[in-house]
Amino acid sequence: MAIFGIDLGTTYSCIAQVDDTGRPVVIKNAIGEDSTPSVVFFETPDNVVVGREAKNSARLYPDLVVSLIKRRIGEDGAELEIHGVVQTPVSVSALILRELARAAGESTHVPVLDVVITVPAYFGVKEREATRAAGQVAGLNVLNVVPEPVAAALHYDAFGSAGGERTILVYDLGGGTFDTTVIKISERDVTVVCTDGDHQLGGADWDERVADLLLQRFLEDHPDSDAGSSDEFLQELAVAAEDVKRALSTLESRRQNMRWNGETSRLELTRQSFENATADLLERTHDITRRTVDTAREKGVERFDDVLLVGGSTRMPAVREMLRSRFGFEARIHDPDLAVAKGAALYALIESVRVALPEAAADGAGPAPAALRDAAADLGIDVENMKQLVGKRVTAVVPRAFGVKVLAPADQDADPEGFVVDHLLRANTALPAEPPAQTYGTAYEGMTGINLEIWEQAGATESARLSDNAKIGEGRIDDLPPMPAQSPVEVTFAMDEMGTLRVHAVERRTDKELSMELAITGLSKDRLDEARSAVAKYAVGA
Repeated sequence: MAIFGIDLGTTYSCIAQVDDTGRPVVIKNAIGEDSTPSVVFFETPDNVVVGREAKNSARLYPDLVVSLIKRRIGEDGAELEIHGVVQTPVSVSALILRELARAAGESTHVPVLDVVITVPAYFGVKEREATRAAGQVAGLNVLNVVPEPVAAALHYDAFGSAGGERTILVYDLGGGTFDTTVIKISERDVTVVCTDGDHQLGGADWDERVADLLLQRFLEDHPDSDAGSSDEFLQELAVAAEDVKRALSTLESRRQNMRWNGETSRLELTRQSFENATADLLERTHDITRRTVDTAREKGVERFDDVLLVGGSTRMPAVREMLRSRFGFEARIHDPDLAVAKGAALYALIESVRVALPEAAADGAGPAPAALRDAAADLGIDVENMKQLVGKRVTAVVPRAFGVKVLAPADQDADPEGFVVDHLLRANTALPAEPPAQTYGTAYEGMTGINLEIWEQAGATESARLSDNAKIGEGRIDDLPPMPAQSPVEVTFAMDEMGTLRVHAVERRTDKELSMELAITGLSKDRLDEARSAVAKYAVGA
């Protein structure tokens, strides 16, 4: 029972497992670092480099290096042609996962097969499905995908909590994504109350602003310089920007020497100028946090016992100051770079035992069943620690609203063709969820088929307009007799604990049915085998 948790990050990724004391530990990569840059360099048609060296080559070989791919996972038509081969966010992510697994296997001398992979809390069905598919293409058995703040909360509960029932707000500012999540924790349960976020906002955006400032200052010193058009200089600038951002979390100012083509500048950037240049980015996190807090209040949350800062970019002092001045929160950093991976390892242990020993994991109270004692012995973990972990019940929420495309009522604002999305499954509904069935009427006289389109909330808040939603699937009931207008069609949505969305529709005059499953189950077998073979052909190195 070798089980691993993987934090597949936008800018950095890492892998962890639970050691023989019951504590999660991060496994260092091939060059001895806790985290691996989530960057892939397609050096030749047959060889790829993942990690630090790939990141250092990003500006030098922009057509061969792929970074921030997590921001595009699940996106339709997101394809890149490299060395004549089409790459997708799934295939690139699979290469990152493959290198993490390879390095961890070499370090632990245990094959990495069973894993849990984390995703931003605000990821929808398509992004989660694509993440699971990436794990499958990498040759891994993905037990589950778990929201990053849930993983962080599991680690906090095990090693950072003061105990007792607590309500926490997780402010998770990663390298490429941001979300806020309210979670209730008790001895037996970890329950998500609500979540919100933006997976196009993260520390990389702060880095870009720093790089722009440094370039601007350099060109002020050397007005005739062509440094701004040099990939080599821009690569040095990108590396320097991340270092400067990190330094300004502890220093009031930072000097950076930059050289290009005989031109030299000693550039100074103050924390104040940095914060001024990035104030709008911080304000976007404030707006999302405000929505989350308001939603939690509506759901009966009266106080927050802790506000946890997760993600390396939360080290910026402006984050804590904003939370203090705008919300009155005294936030604390909780293992910001590694908490998600460590929590994923704990979740992976829970999931693996539940899959292998469902009868042993049903309760967790009372004496440990023999099967659970044996599993604890196999892993070298104290049986009481195992009981406590396996006994945790984790309850997530629907990350976004889901609905069907329908003709708009006469009094409702609609798109130019007259359609809206009617949300049957609302955001932040506790999972599993199965709201009451909704009955619609056929749109036109004489219809012999019914097309059902499934749409997912894409905007910051729930909206019926098509432009604020994204189509994620469709199905059809055919071979119907010509029907009168408004013939009843009953539609039911349900989502289970794994985030699998099931849709069932019945045309009530004929009782003809349509069932669809939009699940986090990856690719079809044929496509999975094809993608796995394509990824496996590459020699991967760090």
